[in-house]
Amino acid sequence: MSWPGKREATTSCRRDQSHRSATEDPERRRRHRRSYQKDPRRPALCCRTRWARKMLPVCLLLAAVCLQGSLLQEAGTREQRKPFFERFRRLEEQFRRFQEVTRLRLQGIAGNYNISYNIDTRFRHLADQYDTIASALNASHAALREDLGSLKIWMKKLQKRTKKLASKLLLLAESLSESRKQSSGERLQQSALLSNLTLQTAGHVVDLTALHASRNTLQKELESLGEASRRQGTKLEALEQRLKNTLHREVLASGHHELAASQQLNQTPQHKLLEAGESQGHSMKKLHAKHKQRKKLEEKRQHLLAQAAKRGLQSSLFHSNKTPGQERPPETPTVPEPQAARQQLRRVAQISQEQLQSPSPEKPGTICNVDSMLLFPNASTENFATFGQGFQTGVHELSVCSWVSTHTRSLGTILSYATEENDNKLVLHGRNTAAPASIHFVIGDPAFRELPVGQLLDGRWHHMCIIWSSIQGKYWFYVDRRLVSTGSKFQEGYEIPLGGSLVLGQEQDVVGGGFDPSEAFVGRLAGLAIWNRTLLPGEVSSIAIGKGLPRGTILRLADVSSLNGSVQKVNCTCLEHCL
Repeated sequence: MSWPGKREATTSCRRDQSHRSATEDPERRRRHRRSYQKDPRRPALCCRTRWARKMLPVCLLLAAVCLQGSLLQEAGTREQRKPFFERFRRLEEQFRRFQEVTRLRLQGIAGNYNISYNIDTRFRHLADQYDTIASALNASHAALREDLGSLKIWMKKLQKRTKKLASKLLLLAESLSESRKQSSGERLQQSALLSNLTLQTAGHVVDLTALHASRNTLQKELESLGEASRRQGTKLEALEQRLKNTLHREVLASGHHELAASQQLNQTPQHKLLEAGESQGHSMKKLHAKHKQRKKLEEKRQHLLAQAAKRGLQSSLFHSNKTPGQERPPETPTVPEPQAARQQLRRVAQISQEQLQSPSPEKPGTICNVDSMLLFPNASTENFATFGQGFQTGVHELSVCSWVSTHTRSLGTILSYATEENDNKLVLHGRNTAAPASIHFVIGDPAFRELPVGQLLDGRWHHMCIIWSSIQGKYWFYVDRRLVSTGSKFQEGYEIPLGGSLVLGQEQDVVGGGFDPSEAFVGRLAGLAIWNRTLLPGEVSSIAIGKGLPRGTILRLADVSSLNGSVQKVNCTCLEHCL
C-alpha cells in the first residue's frame, strides 16, 4: 500500500523539526550547528529519526481509520465483496510486517543517535585537547625560536672568537717559523764565525811563529850591528886622536892659525875642513872625504829607518841586513859618532818592538758592504742630501736598510718622500720635543706607527731595517738582526706614487723644503739601500753581518745627487773604516 504525499510530508516534517529545534532550545541549536560543522551527515540522520517518531502515531491513526472504514464497508458489502477480507487480512499482515520493520528501523535510528551524541561529546573533548596541544606547541615554538636566536648569537660570537684565535695561531706560527729560521741562520752564522775564528787563530799562530823567528833574526842582526858599531867606534876614536895630533902639530908650527884651529875643534868636521883651506894640506883633504862618506851613510840610514817604519818589520829587517854590506866603504869604513849610533840602534829596537806588538797597522774590516757614509754634523735646515730621481714606478712593497750612529737624544728624520698631492707619502722622522725613544713611520698621511729606537741613541753603529707590504698592510722593524716591532692595519693595496722628492736628513712640509731643525738628523748614515720588495729575515741578517746586499736595490747612497750645507760624504768600503 502506498501513501500519497509521503515525500511532501517528509520534507515538511524536516522543516518543522529544524524550526522547532532552532527556536525551542538555544543550547540544542548551538550543539546542532557544531555537530553540523564537524559532520555534515548528522542533521540528516537526526531529521530521519524525528520524522520516524512523528509519523508513527499518524501511521497508526491512518491505519485505524482505514481499518474502521474497511470494517464498515465490509459490514455493508460483506455479502457483495467476500474477497475484500482476504485482501484486508493480507494488508494487516503487511502492516504488521511494516510495523515490525519500522520498529527495528527506529531502534537502529535511536541507537545511531546515541552513538552520534557520544561522538559529539568525544569530538568536543578532542577539540579541547587539540586547542591545548596547539597552545602548548605555540609556546614551545616561541621558546624554540628564542633559543635558536640565542644560539645564533652565540654561534656568531664563537665564529668571531674562532677567527681571532685562528689569526693569532697563524701569527704565532709565522713568528715561530721566523724565529726558527733566524735561529738556524744564527747557528749557521755562528758555525761560520767559529770556523773563521779557527782559521784566523791558526793564521795568527803562524804569524806569531814567523814573528818569533824574525825577532830572533833581528836580535842577531842587532847584536852583529852593535859589534860592528863598537869596532867602528874604536876606529873612530883612533882617527880622532890622529886628527887631534895633526892639528896640534900644525898649531905649534904656525901660531897664526892657533885660534882657527881651536874653533875647528869646537865646530863640525865640515866647517873645520872649509876653514882650514890649503894650510891643512893633505890631512884635511882626507878628513873632508871621510866626512862626506859619514854624511852619506847617515842620510841613507835615516831613509832606510823611515822606510822600515812604514813598510813593517820585514822591510826593516831587509834594509838593516842590506845596509852594512852595501854602504860600508871598502877602503876606510867610517860610521857616525858612537852616541848617534847608539840612538839609531835604540830607534830601530823600539820600532821593531812596536811592530812585534802590533803586526799590522790597520785591522781588516768585517762588514764591508757599505761603500760610503754621509755625515750630518749639526741640526741645521741646510744639512740634507737629495737623490736625483725618486721612485720610477709605483711602490706596493718597500724595504729600507741602513747603518745609523748618533749621539743625540732623538733620532730625527732619516728620510722623507713627498709629492705635490701629499708631503707625507713616506716618512721616517722623530722630533727632539717628542718622545726621544721612538720615531714615526708614515705611509700615507694620517696612517703612521711608532717604532722604538732607544737602543740606537748610544753613539755606536747599529743596523736597522724597515719593511712594509701593502698586500697585507703589515710592517716589520729590525734592529741589529732582531725583530723589535711588527704590526698591521696599514691600508691594504696602498701605492706610493712615483715622481716625488726623496730627501735624507730632513722632513719635508712641502716638496723639497719646509724643513724644521727640531726634526733634522744629526749623526752618520752608512750603507743605506732601498728595495721595492719585502726582504726575508735571512737577508736582513746577511746585511747586518756584512755578507753583501740582496738583489734588487732601486736606490743607494751612490745615487745621491747633491749634498747641501755641511753634509760630508766619506768613501769607505768597510764599516770599521767609516770614521
